[in-house]
Amino acid sequence: MIVLLTAFWPAMAAGFLLGAGIGAWLGPPRGRSARIGAGILAVALLALLALAVTEVAPGRLGLWVEGAALVLAAYLAGTLIGGAAISLRRHLAAA
Repeated sequence: MIVLLTAFWPAMAAGFLLGAGIGAWLGPPRGRSARIGAGILAVALLALLALAVTEVAPGRLGLWVEGAALVLAAYLAGTLIGGAAISLRRHLAAA
């Protein structure tokens, strides 16, 4: 795991910052299509995590599956934090 974090930390940081920017720009999903898109991303993350944990893909392919799971998780975490921050800021401004 340390090797994965060492190799993929720049991509994870970029994914987190991109997710935070997108989350702050768009806010939390409000419409039906946005919720469906968020659900698809969550299902994709679960599928990647399942592939990584069961080690179905060995070797280099497995490395990229695990890296994709880490980067997607960082992106979704950034999106959640960015969306929550903008939602909180809107709520405090309205009060």
